Amino acid sequence: MQTSPINVKYTASIMSTDEPLLMSKTKQHQSLNSGKPGNTGLTRVIKAAGYSAKGLKAAFKNEAAIRQELAMLVLAIGLVCVFDLSVVERILMLGVVVLVFIVELINSAIEAVVDRIGVEHHELSGRAKDIGSAAVMVSLFFAGFTWLYILISHYF
Repeated sequence: MQTSPINVKYTASIMSTDEPLLMSKTKQHQSLNSGKPGNTGLTRVIKAAGYSAKGLKAAFKNEAAIRQELAMLVLAIGLVCVFDLSVVERILMLGVVVLVFIVELINSAIEAVVDRIGVEHHELSGRAKDIGSAAVMVSLFFAGFTWLYILISHYF
């Protein structure tokens, strides 16, 4: 079977004017290896930190659960300073509260994506939201168990 050569004029006409017809070897290498061309090294880290800060700001602004869990984290920091605990116990107790915060961030991202797709009810959308909520609940139970276990074993 004989293949015909690509019509470069047609290909160039359907591409936007912002995209070059030929990529440099560096961009081809990045595109093949990572799936997306872009910054590397320190520039990428700095931009990623900016995107992360933007995400935290959006989560705080739009999600009541994030604000509640940040308040819980501030309270937890105060409580571990009051109790006579070892460094490891303090790290564990704060770590599980941070874990709850992380899981809530992921759950909020899932909910945002599902809501972006559409507000009409769909079984898979509901399932995704329910599973994300279940993950938050499991992390909350784990945090409660960890706090109770440490405090009860330490003081009773």
